[in-house]
Amino acid sequence: MKRQKALIAMSGGVDSSVAAYLMKQSGWDCIGATMKLFDSDEQGAELRKSCCSLNDVNDARDVAYRLNIPHYVLNLREDFHKNVIERFIKIYEEGGTPNPCIDCNHFIKFNRLLLRANELEYDYLVTGHYAQIEKSGGRFLLKKSADKKKDQSYVLYTMTQGQLKSTVFPLGAKQKDEVRSIAAGQNFINAAKQDSQDICFVPDGDYGTFIERYTGKIYPAGDIMDSEGNAIGRHKGFVRYTIGQRRGLGVSSKTALYVLSKSKADNSVTIGAEDKLYSKTLIADNINLIACDNLSKPLRVCVKTRYLQREQSASAEQIADDIIRIEFDEPQRAITSGQAAVLYDGEYVIGGGVIKGAS
Repeated sequence: MKRQKALIAMSGGVDSSVAAYLMKQSGWDCIGATMKLFDSDEQGAELRKSCCSLNDVNDARDVAYRLNIPHYVLNLREDFHKNVIERFIKIYEEGGTPNPCIDCNHFIKFNRLLLRANELEYDYLVTGHYAQIEKSGGRFLLKKSADKKKDQSYVLYTMTQGQLKSTVFPLGAKQKDEVRSIAAGQNFINAAKQDSQDICFVPDGDYGTFIERYTGKIYPAGDIMDSEGNAIGRHKGFVRYTIGQRRGLGVSSKTALYVLSKSKADNSVTIGAEDKLYSKTLIADNINLIACDNLSKPLRVCVKTRYLQREQSASAEQIADDIIRIEFDEPQRAITSGQAAVLYDGEYVIGGGVIKGAS
């Protein structure tokens, strides 16, 4: 019988390394591939909490050697710059707050990397994501991982039926502690390596400085307005602020103030009391539905509008081919354009879209 073949996306971290080990142990014909997404030396910041550094490539290569599988470094920098970094900058320039991890999964891992796997005649892509794929009838479903603290289904909502069919998540049924134990038992060089916590191309978290350095632009200062429309200060550049931000506003007040909105038209940032951050309704476009082809009628769902947010009860209605309207049972804090609204039915992802606005 012909052995099943899989390309393992090996980031150099413990999760993808254990995913490779599990596939090899299951008898699959495997090769490892590490994506070269940017020149880390250009980022000008400490990369220990990030991924994609030279050390990560070396760690992935070391694990592949231990597993006796071929390892390749694939140059996907052009795609990454175009579809992830430039989209990241554009959304900030338009007043939103992007989620580049979702874009990386959508455009790079489960698009370009999967296509490269097929070019090499490997039918499956394997990653170390904490999520599960199930088949129900003729449809593939995306399910939360067994380890709810590590569940990554939120950042995978853009996956298509074809991508789900050709993807394996070996860690979906495992706990993180078990994964680390496996790595330690195999003496993997990265068994105790910390997880990536920051955006890989902005590891110091200073998005404004990165955007200015990347684009060569200087984003001018502008007015900070209160919720009554009065100018009460000056901001340091439109792209340095996001909805719900409290620190670094440069405005003194006896009560805590937060960024409520941003206006690209007049280069202003509006701040105010926290109670003004709450909205009950949002509109999302660029939708992708996994559990069904469309929402034929209003549906009771649970929704996350940020990766680390708890799911919130809501009603969802598809009001156009590519638009969903979501009304929450209770007002939600700091719903932000550019982020994703992901819909759940229990353990399963229904789908999601990009937030355009809230009220």
